[in-house]
Amino acid sequence: MQPALTPQRERYLLLTLAGIQFSHILDFMIMMPLGPILMKAFGIHTHEFGLLVAAYSFSAAVSGLLAATFIDRFERKRMLLTMFGLFGLATLACGLAPGYVTLLIARGMAGAFGGVMGAMVQTIVGDVIPFSRRAKAGGIVSAAFSLSTVAGVPLSLWLATIFQWRAPFILIAILTALFIVIGIRILPELHHHISVQKRAHPFVEMFAVLRDPNHLRALLFSALIIFSGFTVIPYITIYAVGNVGITQHDIPFIYLAGGMATLFTARQIGHWADLHGKIKVYRLTAAAALLPLFVVTHIGPAPLWLWLICTTVFFVLVSGRMIPAMAIITSAAQPKLRGTFMSLHATVQSLAMGLATTLAGFIITQNSAGQIVDYELVGYIAITGNVLAILFVSRIVMHDQHAKVPDVSPK
Repeated sequence: MQPALTPQRERYLLLTLAGIQFSHILDFMIMMPLGPILMKAFGIHTHEFGLLVAAYSFSAAVSGLLAATFIDRFERKRMLLTMFGLFGLATLACGLAPGYVTLLIARGMAGAFGGVMGAMVQTIVGDVIPFSRRAKAGGIVSAAFSLSTVAGVPLSLWLATIFQWRAPFILIAILTALFIVIGIRILPELHHHISVQKRAHPFVEMFAVLRDPNHLRALLFSALIIFSGFTVIPYITIYAVGNVGITQHDIPFIYLAGGMATLFTARQIGHWADLHGKIKVYRLTAAAALLPLFVVTHIGPAPLWLWLICTTVFFVLVSGRMIPAMAIITSAAQPKLRGTFMSLHATVQSLAMGLATTLAGFIITQNSAGQIVDYELVGYIAITGNVLAILFVSRIVMHDQHAKVPDVSPK
């Protein structure tokens, strides 16, 4: 056995994975605030813009399903960096797209590679980090979301305003190249999951995952969490401008305040989950998230400072649920099938994300004054999904909470 990672090398590993996630999340998030700019540049309407957003999620779902047939046959580091490199090329293609159709195709390609890449990041965390520290480690990786909201989105919007809408995608492609170089040096090679036995057919791992009732419960649990968030999230800025009275100029402050707060709270939630129990902390965080889910979808005209308080609490608690939840979900997988399981998990997440956004889009309407109507109904659906997830979490068995993680060393 090779020597285990030192605390310093483990920290470098987590920061590298967080950097990879930062590029992925920023690429996904930047589309929504770029909406008005892209609609003007291509002369498209809301329906065509919605296809640009949905293309990413649905192609990620398909690629996750396909990746589940082969992902556990390859060494983790090589697979992650290969998917990351292809993701960077697809994102560069977005920035160079000459028209709407080519941008739509490039977004689908970015989603396809990004979906597999996101699953691989969580798989490596589950493979390398012991269960006792896994939630805290997840909090460090989840800081990518905070950094993308507090720095990435405002910077990208500024670049798009000063230069063109293409600038954010080119920036992400440059970041991808940088983190590939860092990943080659920092990430360890992981071979322990590869079986020497010959497989009967390419779907053997997928069927093995789906035969396990505990895997299915974990996937359903994840779908409930994602569904309860993404019925609300894509329409927050539209609701803020149309109903709350926030100007388009002040929208970056929502991301800035929310990102700054989660930058500090993500690691703390992870620490509490490791210290007091992942299921207990998940339930407390998810229960607390019921309040911002209700307020954000029901509040009327309000000053900027009050809206920032509401959305910041929303960011902290709604995204904070995912930190103990991901530790629970990752630990529910049989270690030898974790890569396949996480690929299927990425598929389920992407489908839940796309379906939630689509359902909410059918429910809400925009009146002649530009206000969103029936957003409160979307809030009730989100609250229901969140409550079901709270009730369901205790049915998930965490296989490796007492297991040892294989020793690894950086290559």
